[in-house]
Amino acid sequence: MTKLNDLSLQQASDALRRGEISSRELTQACLNQIEKLEPEMNAFITLTPELALEQADAADQLRQARRKDPQSELSPLLGLPMAVKDVLAVANVRCTCGSRILENFIPPYNATSVERLLKAGIVTVGKANADEFAMGSSTENSAYGATHNPWDMTRSPGGSSGGSAAAVAGRMIPAALGTDTGGSVRQPASFCGVTGLKPTYGRVSRYGLVAYGSSLDSVGALAQSAEDLVLIFEEMAGVDPRDATSMDLPVPKIELTDDPDLKGLRVGVPEEYFIEGIQPEVESAVRKAIAELESLGAEIRPVTLPHTEYALPVYYLIAPAEASANLARYDGVRFGVRGSADSLLEMFHQTRGAGFGAEVKRRIMIGTYALSAGYYDAYYGQAQKVRTLIKGDFEKAFEQVDVVAAPVAPTTAFRLGEHSGSPLEMYLQDVFTLPANLAGVPGMAFPVGFDTQRLPIGMQLMGPHFREEILFRVTHAYQQVTNWHRQSPVLN
Repeated sequence: MTKLNDLSLQQASDALRRGEISSRELTQACLNQIEKLEPEMNAFITLTPELALEQADAADQLRQARRKDPQSELSPLLGLPMAVKDVLAVANVRCTCGSRILENFIPPYNATSVERLLKAGIVTVGKANADEFAMGSSTENSAYGATHNPWDMTRSPGGSSGGSAAAVAGRMIPAALGTDTGGSVRQPASFCGVTGLKPTYGRVSRYGLVAYGSSLDSVGALAQSAEDLVLIFEEMAGVDPRDATSMDLPVPKIELTDDPDLKGLRVGVPEEYFIEGIQPEVESAVRKAIAELESLGAEIRPVTLPHTEYALPVYYLIAPAEASANLARYDGVRFGVRGSADSLLEMFHQTRGAGFGAEVKRRIMIGTYALSAGYYDAYYGQAQKVRTLIKGDFEKAFEQVDVVAAPVAPTTAFRLGEHSGSPLEMYLQDVFTLPANLAGVPGMAFPVGFDTQRLPIGMQLMGPHFREEILFRVTHAYQQVTNWHRQSPVLN
């Protein structure tokens, strides 16, 4: 018999609707699994068990009351436990961003994405661990300790949404919110063998997301399958007057069928993503997955994204520059930790010196330099021009194909500490995910196999702006005929 905490989001939703289980039973099963695996996995920074059970009871009461009215419709998310990455505001729950500088910050409001899901009835079990201010690819930059990959506790779950991905993979919860600025949903999804969505920039409101790179940040989600992610996406997507960058476009109703036929679909394969140094098992698994799509009726076409090689340096100029501006607010004056000193200037030094970790300081300094007088045009200005070329590459590709298929990361999950001495090696982990953020296109990562160490391998699909429904359709078709997404780690 399937344990309650092993149920996918859709399975749990169906069981609740049929009255086979209660939200309290489901939530308690998840809390029991969290208690069993924490603190070794360290997937959470803050847990909210009392709040979760209170929300679960309220969901059960509402469902019971509505059963008397068969015409009444309830959200499919009602009573389902989820985790929230600790860079998204949840009212009256501390939001640390994985940083000491915000260790006692308790926001009085909800992020729009969280607010919409709470309105739909989700149960929040806690705030998931993340790299400090979402700056990292391993969750080792968290001031509250690294998260461990449930497939191998000596390895990284990826980052920066590593806590969210590990919690889903470890069957602590059926789904979690994450954010993706340069691959921070897709890379952890790949490393942990779960499915992760990065929506189009502007599709989901960024209000209540603590900013890292304002022109790059996207609120996404992780779950076991594309079918699960549809439930979350349809609730949280849409225009928000509190976010000027959210687009006033209709959110499509995504209808997934049991028919995996992909006849007429054109899948582009960019050779720029199959580079020297890629782990052979990763390339093999991704190419087999592309062949599987072809067997379902898709047409496979080569495409070129010629400016892909510039994505890494472009990202590491634009993102730090935006971070430098966004993180200037953490000065100890208005909120967060405050250093003690005799003068205002010394207080700034004390606050930021002790409050920020090494990687955040590194990116602030890079960004400040790139924006400084005499260097702005040479660095930040040039990077923005190349970013336009990268965006143009995708637009030309989508004139020929419906989706682009590629690896998520060059390797499977690396050992914790393996790249800690080399920032460049760590940055290279995002080489395949950065272009989608720079272009603003949607992406979805999902498992397509394992390496010889039984570590998950992920593939990503990227689509045209605001065409997330294509990614859902293709991923769901693939997951109809494979079972990689149904496998879970053996946890002692």
